[in-house]
Amino acid sequence: MSRFKVTKAVIPVAGLGTRFLPATKAMPKEMLPLIDKPVIQYVVEEAVNAGLQDVLMVTGRNKNALENHFDRVAELEANLERKGDTDRLAKVMASTDLANIHYVRQGDPMGLGHAVLRAKAHIADHSFALLLGDDVMDSRDVLLTKMLEVHEATGENVVALMEVDPSQIHLYGCAVIEGEIEDGVVRITGLIEKPKNEEAPSNLAIIGRYVLRPELFDILEETEPGRGGEIQLTDALMQAAQNPERAGGVLGVVFKGRRYDTGDKLDFIKATLRLGVDRDDIGSELRSWLHEFSNEI
Repeated sequence: MSRFKVTKAVIPVAGLGTRFLPATKAMPKEMLPLIDKPVIQYVVEEAVNAGLQDVLMVTGRNKNALENHFDRVAELEANLERKGDTDRLAKVMASTDLANIHYVRQGDPMGLGHAVLRAKAHIADHSFALLLGDDVMDSRDVLLTKMLEVHEATGENVVALMEVDPSQIHLYGCAVIEGEIEDGVVRITGLIEKPKNEEAPSNLAIIGRYVLRPELFDILEETEPGRGGEIQLTDALMQAAQNPERAGGVLGVVFKGRRYDTGDKLDFIKATLRLGVDRDDIGSELRSWLHEFSNEI
């Protein structure tokens, strides 16, 4: 198998979810529901749909609910089966049978780069996909599959990018690009973590999908804490972009589809509505209600 053939996904889920307090006081933010599935299930499903059945979650304290969600619940399954509720039973079993899911604790909350480092023993010397648990990509819009194809063809690290309003670029990591290589794929020569709007080199923001070579682990081990006193993945990728002979260069896939930032309260509500209006079971009634509600405000 080619060393650039990706079979494993890493999903960091150790964050505290402070923006959703008090809802996240006792429940992981990744377990907040979008309609009737927790956010984390959408992310795992995206990995599986791209052909990645081996998933490692990098967890922290109070994240037991994540493990429970993807585990068997024998009493609930037996109760649904006894009632003949096959539809709900199938939905419960879907998360259990979704993927081969493993867990490792991050320990000290030292940033995304540190969380990625915790995956080193599991990943070994093969490339891997990194999916951030806050970002949900609409399943109708292809992103990760294309990123995997670009990585396998080139052997370079691949980062997902999205155009944002220039006034919002300070909220993101920002890419310095050299030009378009092919449709929607650009060469990244630099990365800046949350630049001032007036100093940003572009309006291309890094969003939560990466396909990375294992050499990134070595760079991360040498990376000093940066912004916020944390080990920044952006800093390690900058090293790769500037030293391609060491870890491969960095390419960007510009995503023009639907992305939902479930770490933001307003975007979380928007995501719920956008996904809801397209549901077969509630979409028609929800659209009708939204039309009535819009006339009231």
